[in-house]
Amino acid sequence: MRVDVLTLFPGIFSGPLDHSILSRAREAGLLQVEVHDLRDYAGGKHRVTDDQAYGGGGGMVMKPEPIFAGVEAIRERFGSGKAVLLSPQGELLTHRLARSLAAEGHLILICGRYEGVDQRVADHLADVEVSVGDYVLTGGELPALVLVDAVARFIPGVIGDPMAPHRDSFGEGILEGGQYTRPRDFRGYPVPDVLLSGNHVEIERWRREEGKRRTLARRPELLKKKLTPGSGVE
Repeated sequence: MRVDVLTLFPGIFSGPLDHSILSRAREAGLLQVEVHDLRDYAGGKHRVTDDQAYGGGGGMVMKPEPIFAGVEAIRERFGSGKAVLLSPQGELLTHRLARSLAAEGHLILICGRYEGVDQRVADHLADVEVSVGDYVLTGGELPALVLVDAVARFIPGVIGDPMAPHRDSFGEGILEGGQYTRPRDFRGYPVPDVLLSGNHVEIERWRREEGKRRTLARRPELLKKKLTPGSGVE
């Protein structure tokens, strides 16, 4: 899978992409991520990428020309890719959406800054707007990294266990139950007996029931979605 990122701050991406699973996926050729400096696509001597908003108001707005030029240049080099604008006004990033985006093969991520991007980018360039939550960050770089991490887990070969993404929290519409490892007893807090029984049928039943209990206590709206006809699994 290929991911191209358009940003004013390319250095933000070097750390997270160079460690752990994402780094191994890139080394194995399963995931290719290229980060592009948006200023490279800005015209003029000073490569200006933002300007004051029409109608007044505080803050600057990212200009449409560099963003359009960047996306068009990437598509000319690598073929059509799905343009994703990271925006607090976008569709919430869920397990289902991450799986859908992973099937695209090529994503172009547009990272906003300041007061946002010119609306014409959302209306006439981006294929989809995506939000990572109901809060506002200083820019789209961290949401872009979250999206890359969530999507990468669905690429075959990235995760050692190919079924892991489907068993994770949200994979079946409920949270995962607790996980335990050695020691068997830590400061008087023991591992549940069923996990030591060797009875895999009972273990699976316990995990599912524990997941339902945890979901009901912490995220009851997930169960409501799961039980709503036609809603699908988030």
